[in-house]
Amino acid sequence: MPAPYRACLIDALGTMVRLLPPWDRLPAAVAGDLPRERVRSAFAAEMRFYAANSERGRDARSLAGLRREAARILSDGLGREVGVAAMMEAIAFEPYPDAAPALEELRRRGVRAVCVSNWDFELPRVLERIGLAPLLDGVVTSAATGFRKPDPRIFAAGLAIAGCEAPEAIHVGDGDEDVEGARVAGVDVLRIDRGGGADVSSLAEMVESIEWKP
Repeated sequence: MPAPYRACLIDALGTMVRLLPPWDRLPAAVAGDLPRERVRSAFAAEMRFYAANSERGRDARSLAGLRREAARILSDGLGREVGVAAMMEAIAFEPYPDAAPALEELRRRGVRAVCVSNWDFELPRVLERIGLAPLLDGVVTSAATGFRKPDPRIFAAGLAIAGCEAPEAIHVGDGDEDVEGARVAGVDVLRIDRGGGADVSSLAEMVESIEWKP
């Protein structure tokens, strides 16, 4: 793999950020006596819908509409009405324990780090709430660019913020869209799988396995 790299493009969900199980967080007044597996299956359908449509949440108004559609899918899966407020109460994120230390180390080495993610326009706020935003040099979302991974144009937006050319950056992500999109964009890529079986199993391993150039 060519080295050294001046910038790291990095995915959000599954790479730096994890979703707390929403089926365990749905208010009891809503979940009631429903079997846990049914609640889990309903949320899985809602999550698939959101993942395929996140770029539609371009601003507060469009995101509100997208969330209403997602709540309808969740309601259909549960067989009972679930409002947007109750659905959103169940959805929460936290950083993986190695995310902040890895970003801090990249900054210490003079490497620019830019998040590139298929997400709605509120991703910067999510990253702010969980403490990662101050450690990033920028955030690029499918909602802001109008392009979702694996479209190489979302990676081009990340490179522009990083201030470097494709051969000077590496992308880290956990999905097929990360690998495919980065390669088409001319950016080297490392796939992360915290259970093993990929290029790296942690962000700490990623930082230490690569030669960086400030």
